[in-house]
Amino acid sequence: MPPDSPSLPLASFLRRQFKRHWHGALRKPGDTFNPLLFYLMVVTLFPLGLGPDPEVLATLAPGLLWVVALLATLTVAGKLFASDYADGSLEQLMLAPHPLYLAAMAEILVHWVMAGLTLALASPLFAVMLKLPSQAIPSLVFSLLLGTWSLSLIAGIGAALTVGLRRGGALLSLIILPFMVPVLIFGASAVREAANGYDAASWLALLGAYALMATVLTPVAIAAGLRISVDN
Repeated sequence: MPPDSPSLPLASFLRRQFKRHWHGALRKPGDTFNPLLFYLMVVTLFPLGLGPDPEVLATLAPGLLWVVALLATLTVAGKLFASDYADGSLEQLMLAPHPLYLAAMAEILVHWVMAGLTLALASPLFAVMLKLPSQAIPSLVFSLLLGTWSLSLIAGIGAALTVGLRRGGALLSLIILPFMVPVLIFGASAVREAANGYDAASWLALLGAYALMATVLTPVAIAAGLRISVDN
C-alpha cells in the first residue's frame, strides 16, 4: 500500500489504518473467535477435571479466568503486524509522514476490540459457569477491560520485535510474559477481593495506572521494534 499523502490529516490517516485492519480482521473470523473458543474450552473442561464442587470452583475462578485471558491473548499476539510485514505495507508506513507508532496503535486497537473486548463482554457467562459470586462479576468485566488493553499493548512490543522471524512464537512469549505477570496479579486480585465481599477499587486503580503507563510508553517501543525488525 502506498504511503499516505503528506497533506492527509492525521485523523483521516488513523481512520484509514483502523478501517484497513478492521476489514482484514473481519476477513479472518478465526483470528477473532479463536481466543473466545479457547476461553470457552478451558472454562468448560476445568470443572470436569476438578469436579463440580461450587465452593472449589468459586475459589479458583478469579485466577483461572485471568490466566485463560492471558493465554488467549498470547494465541493471537504473534499475528500482530504479520500481514503488514508480509505484503510490504510496514515498509511503506515507515516512509509515511505520520508517526509509525500511531499506525501501529491502530492495529493494536483492532486487536483489542476483536480479542480483549470480546472476552470482557463474554466473561459474565464464563463467571456463572465457574460459580463466581455475582458481586464479583462487575469487577471481573472492568478488570478485563483494563487488563486486556495492557496485554494487547505489551503483546505489540513482542510482536514488533519478532515479526521478521519465522518461528518467533517462543521468543515472543519469553519477551512479554514478565511484563504481563503484574496485570495477571492485579486483575485476579481485584476479582478475588470482590468475590470475598471486599472493595476491589485499589486493585482496579493499579490496573488502570498500569494501562495508562502502557498506553504512554509502549507505542514508542513498538515503533522502535518494528524498525529493528525491518532493518534486519
